[in-house]
This record gives sequence, C-alpha cells and structure tokens, in this order.
Amino acid sequence: MIGRADEVALPADHPGFSDRIYRERRARIAALASSHRPGSPIPEVPYTDVEHEVWSLVSRELAAKHERLACREYRESAARLDLPHDRVPQLQEVDERLAALTGFHVRPVPGLVPTRDFYGALADRTFLATQYVRHHSVPFYTPEPDVIHEVIGHLNMLASPAFADLYEAAGAASRRTKSDEALEFFSRVFWFTIEFGVVWEDGELRAYGAGLLSSFGELDVFRRAEIRRWDIDAMGRTDYDITRYQPVLYAAPSPARLVEDLKAFFTSYALEPGVTSAPIGAEVHQHS
Repeated sequence: MIGRADEVALPADHPGFSDRIYRERRARIAALASSHRPGSPIPEVPYTDVEHEVWSLVSRELAAKHERLACREYRESAARLDLPHDRVPQLQEVDERLAALTGFHVRPVPGLVPTRDFYGALADRTFLATQYVRHHSVPFYTPEPDVIHEVIGHLNMLASPAFADLYEAAGAASRRTKSDEALEFFSRVFWFTIEFGVVWEDGELRAYGAGLLSSFGELDVFRRAEIRRWDIDAMGRTDYDITRYQPVLYAAPSPARLVEDLKAFFTSYALEPGVTSAPIGAEVHQHS
C-alpha cells in the first residue's frame, strides 16, 4: 500500500486506489474520527453530494430486498430506528436514537481496529463504526466496512432490544477469552451468526446477519449456499473467506431458538482459558 501522509493507503485492488481525491477525503474523515474523545459529540462529516447519492441508491435498493429477504426482527428494528434514505446519517444522530431505544452507543473509528477492541466494546454497549462512504464507482461493493455496512447492517439491528442484548453478551464473551485459539473460535461463531446468519421464519430462509443485510449482491444468492443445520460448535470450527460470497451458511430453526442458543453460548463461553461451551443446537432440523 502506498500514499502520501494526507492520503489513506489502500491496496492496489481497491476501487479507490487510483483516485487521489477519494484517498485524501478518506484521510480527512479518518482524522475526524481520530479526534473524537468518548463522551463528546461525534464529529460531523460534511458528506458530498456524490456520497449522499451513493447512500441513497444503496439504502433504497437494500430496503426493497429486505422486505423479501430479511427476518422480521430486523425489519421492525430498522423501522424503529427510522434513518433517512436520502442522505448519509451522521453517527451522532444514530447514536442518540439508539441510546433512546436500547442504550447502545456508537463511537467513530478511522478504519479497521484490533479484533479484541471491536468485540470488547460491545460489552459496554458500544459499537465502533467507520464514517467513510465506499467508492462511488462500485456503489454496491466495498472491500472493507464502510458507513453503509455499519449503519444498515449492524446499527439497524441494534435498535432491537433482543439483538442489542446479544451483541453485549458477545462482547463480554470475547473479553473472557484468554487464548488466541479461544478468540478465534468465538470469532467464527460471530461470523456465521451476527455477520452472516440466516434463520427459518414462516417457512422461508431469511437473513439476519449484518454482512448479508448490507450486501446488495449476496442477498440475492445466499439461499443458494450450502445451508447447514444449526450447530454452534461446528460454526466455531469452520473456516471462512471474507473475500467471496459465503458458500456455507448455518440456519437457525427459528428466531426464538436463534436468540436462545446464541445467548446461552455467549454467556457461557470461555469461562476458563481455552475452554469452549458444550455444543449447542446440534440437532438436525429439516425444511422442505
């Protein structure tokens, strides 16, 4: 990765790699996040017309897909948060609405943060979110979490009391891990549930994971993946590739079981260094 001091360094295959203006803008937005101190108002980003257009296009298209493919809890949660579709919402206004609904807060970060920092903040009912917008040349794709993924995928769901409690429990579980191996097991479960989780609801397979809910392309094809039975222990032992659509997904048999089993896993995980919970939800659940 290369770049001047006033530019964000991006990999050569990033859509914005050759766009100096985009990289400089990313750097300015990152500087705003770096200047933030917990407890103070989140710095406002002066989003451009192009960035508002990207948000408007993606949020409108995703909302239509969510009506068909997202689980009921997500749809109702997003309606409660009621964020604008015609402009990029400022994280400060999202923070205020979330705090009133579920007590969750948002803290801006300039980019990717260490794994333990991201997960650990959830234990304090705090979500670490980026503020930049993906490159306008590919509005339906981003190689790393941007404000569209953070807000539409995660923060909409955090307006749900049940899921806000799950996120908090997940953060506490991550803090209890002592070994890298224990954290990796936890991270895989988080990936196959909070990020790329699917659930059977009203006879249909629906998405609840933030990675799916914020992906224009993957929402259309996730039902074609290999849908495996609900088995949290198996999730923790399954590898995944972040650079491609997920070929394997684990389906919860119902929304109630999803919340019940994940809460049980997160609250009991890693009570001792390197110790995992007993397998949860490992029975076969058939659907036609």
